[in-house]
Amino acid sequence: MAKDREESPSLTDTYIQSDQPEGVPPLELTGERTLPDVPEENYWYRRHLVVYEWIAARTADLEVVDLACGEGYGSAVLARDAADVIGVDANPDAFAHASAKYSAGNLSFRRELVESFDEPRDAIVFLQTIEHIREPGPLLEGFARIAAVSYISTPNLLTLAPPGAAKSDNPWHIKEYRLEEFRALLEPHFSRVEILGLSHARKLRRHELALSLGWDRVHERLGLGKPFYDRFTPSISTADFRLSSNDLESALDFIAVCHV
Repeated sequence: MAKDREESPSLTDTYIQSDQPEGVPPLELTGERTLPDVPEENYWYRRHLVVYEWIAARTADLEVVDLACGEGYGSAVLARDAADVIGVDANPDAFAHASAKYSAGNLSFRRELVESFDEPRDAIVFLQTIEHIREPGPLLEGFARIAAVSYISTPNLLTLAPPGAAKSDNPWHIKEYRLEEFRALLEPHFSRVEILGLSHARKLRRHELALSLGWDRVHERLGLGKPFYDRFTPSISTADFRLSSNDLESALDFIAVCHV
């Protein structure tokens, strides 16, 4: 379960969003960003959504920018309670999709590089993207200049990549971080950095236990893997994850709250 092998669709397969509203172009799953409305991707979508919801509860009535917003679902979650949200993404397909799908008086989208955004905001949200950035230092310096608080998340190298590997096989990732590497990256740019870890809860925790007892070998022998995961993966919800400051080394993702 450490690599979430059973929940993650292969990057060699083709998955496209289903049941999109009229006039909204569906996006194809490439591994660069997660998508709602792809049943096989539900594990990763819920894993990211739970963090957006946690942040949304802390950014009510604030002016927020969601950098590298991708499909736009996270920006829409933030906009439920924020005073104003700007979703920023450089990808033309993601921008067109988000602009067509999500509309609210306090929500807008811009097609722009995250490095070029320089508008003062109360809060920056930058989730699961810093591992894509070749030179994160100047970007973080910019965050500290334009916002009082930045929420930054990244996957934990130790639970994403094979043991001993420098990174996972995700072709979009340039650098994946251990806990202390992530902390060392952030602390020079902010006065205070708090880091939480995301881990499995409820049925995902039970699934972890089953795998440790050999469930994967049993279902492979009996041919039960695909039928089981075709039902199990779409059933995963945000309640099957938890955020905590405990046992950070074994967290799936790190979520940093960075104060100026």
